[in-house]
Amino acid sequence: MPRKMLTSARPDPLQDGAVQVEVTLPVRRLRCEGGRRHPDQFGNSIDHPRIPRVTRLMALAVKFQDTVDHGEVRDYADLARLGYVTRARLTQIMNLSLLAPDIQEALLDNSNGWRTGSAITERDLRSVSRIIDWAAQRQMLDGIIRLNQS
Repeated sequence: MPRKMLTSARPDPLQDGAVQVEVTLPVRRLRCEGGRRHPDQFGNSIDHPRIPRVTRLMALAVKFQDTVDHGEVRDYADLARLGYVTRARLTQIMNLSLLAPDIQEALLDNSNGWRTGSAITERDLRSVSRIIDWAAQRQMLDGIIRLNQS
């Protein structure tokens, strides 16, 4: 759908020399009317599943760590400036990389039954990431999941 479409124009100028032009603009749905629907190549709308916030944040932590490791940015403070977030918020996101590797994988997988059945929030994961022992992290996360399911 074109963004603007010229529907009519008066061939003769008005008395003051101005030209009158009518333009039709398409009306778009508001974002709150429906989920994320994007047209495919044939114009049919497709529903895309919503990726959970913790999954997106975990992927962001992995990407940020990769940019620091490759020297694209100097440190986390540079990342915070580039991302227009506070250093404290960036630290919260980067602390997700302190989780056990299998927990990180499960968060990124997005198809795990234990994760989709329970509402694990980033706040829950913050308390889990403070624990150094990975086995203790798994136990605490299982406890949070059981609490959320009941």
